[in-house]
Amino acid sequence: MSETENWTVPQVTGLLALASQYDGYIIDLWGTVHDGVQPYPGALECLRALSAAGKRVVLLSNAPRPASVIATQLEGFGVDRSLYHGVMTSGEETHRQMLARTDPWFARLGNRVLHIGGVHDLGLYEGLDIERVSDVGMADFVMNTGPDLERGVSTLEPYLPELRACLARNLPMICANPDRVVVKGGNRQICAGALAAFYAEQGGDVRWIGKPYPGVYQPVFAMLDVPRTRILAIGDALGTDIRGAAAVGVDSLWILGGIHQEMIGNDMALATAEARAAGLQPTAAVHRLVW
Repeated sequence: MSETENWTVPQVTGLLALASQYDGYIIDLWGTVHDGVQPYPGALECLRALSAAGKRVVLLSNAPRPASVIATQLEGFGVDRSLYHGVMTSGEETHRQMLARTDPWFARLGNRVLHIGGVHDLGLYEGLDIERVSDVGMADFVMNTGPDLERGVSTLEPYLPELRACLARNLPMICANPDRVVVKGGNRQICAGALAAFYAEQGGDVRWIGKPYPGVYQPVFAMLDVPRTRILAIGDALGTDIRGAAAVGVDSLWILGGIHQEMIGNDMALATAEARAAGLQPTAAVHRLVW
């Protein structure tokens, strides 16, 4: 039997068990710090403990909005700005890429965008030479930030006619949030990643921005300013948080009580099986972000 086949996910009761090994922390938000409605019990106390211990913390989210918007929203959850050293989002990286246009994929985009997503994501275009259009026939590309409340957040069905029209015109799509699902206040809803996955499966050209893709981590490393061997990434999603950490070569702490709660619960044998199936080996797992 190989070493990988013998491996099981180590479980800890809180972050204190690992804190001496790391100086910098990349912490996910939705599913880790809060559930979209309120902070999880113990999460704020954990952030305060990290701050008191002199650790460096950067919050990394697949939110398709600018980092400044997320920082303001976090204050509403009681996450004071003194508790972290920076915020990075997939939306911030998307804005940076569209502004710079140095990447060849972005350089070839036009300036007329068809926006698929809620009005709360429109801050993504601030300061950009971008014209929003509602007619697929006038668009140069698609910006996918996820479902909107008007069409619903539970299924892809209401979005398929528009997505198929975009496919017929071979419009490139930016997916500004690779998450496929999220749990909000205990209820599952689809995210931009679900729409983008359909688009890609149908042959569409999709540029994914955010975890687990390495580009979004580079500003995070600059803000942390500690060696990668002393960085721990913390998050609840195996496919984005834990896979992203592996992709950039940092250790990871898997939060089991977020997006995988319904399927795994606190069953470490099942957690190990899921991690192995994904080809991942998180450094440890914990039920919630607690100290």
